[in-house]
Amino acid sequence: MRALEAIDSWGAPHASAGVVTRSGVADARGEIAVPLPWASVTKVCTALAVLVAAEEGSLSLDDAAGPPGSSVRHLLAHASGLGPSDPAAPLARPGTRRIYSNAGFEVLGRHLELQTGMGFEEYLVASVLEPLAMEGTRTDGSAATGAVGPLVDLLALVAELLAPTVVSREILDEATTVAFPGLVGVLPGFGRQSPCDWGLGVELRGTKTPHWTGTRNSPETFGHFGQSGTFLWVDPVAGVACAVLTDRAFGPWATTAWPALADAVLDELA
Repeated sequence: MRALEAIDSWGAPHASAGVVTRSGVADARGEIAVPLPWASVTKVCTALAVLVAAEEGSLSLDDAAGPPGSSVRHLLAHASGLGPSDPAAPLARPGTRRIYSNAGFEVLGRHLELQTGMGFEEYLVASVLEPLAMEGTRTDGSAATGAVGPLVDLLALVAELLAPTVVSREILDEATTVAFPGLVGVLPGFGRQSPCDWGLGVELRGTKTPHWTGTRNSPETFGHFGQSGTFLWVDPVAGVACAVLTDRAFGPWATTAWPALADAVLDELA
């Protein structure tokens, strides 16, 4: 795909990108076997592991977890009231604000350990990485930001999000529907959004503007990006997903480059 050639001009020492449709990987470019940090894209893997645990009965999405009044569902949706980094100091009551929280995902990882009786990484490997043949990806133990892996593994993850195999379509649909509708919040790097819609572990494009996906992406598009210059998005209406790994830190360059790539990918496949 010519659209993927854009990554060559991004100024990243290492960059790779790929596109997946319901028929499989459509194309990929760059160093697809080089492991790079996923940063906050890790949260998508963590969320998928939690959904597996919910379906197997190890935990419930409505289990109490985090500050008083919060549940697993609140933590996944950044609606627990916890701030970015301190799990001991809630900034709001659960369900009242969308506050992006690494701390909330670390709490979630510990809850997963307690309910499954397995270490976080051990359960992630058993429930997600091994079933999806993501052999090159491991974590440093952080449920929020710790994954490191190659693009080939990230493409396996986005293929799962297009056509689920480790979880049911029903629970994935629930995870990609707005959780706690109407909450206002800040989308990191893109400012205050009202509403600031999230599902369970994934951000929903909705009506947000500005945004890191393209103008051609449907409102149903969901995904995540990370401070390492990495992202994935899935547009279920178009039946297309895109994933990128770089080692150029997120910054103003990305706010222009990423939407342009998304629009070029969707134009080329239209």
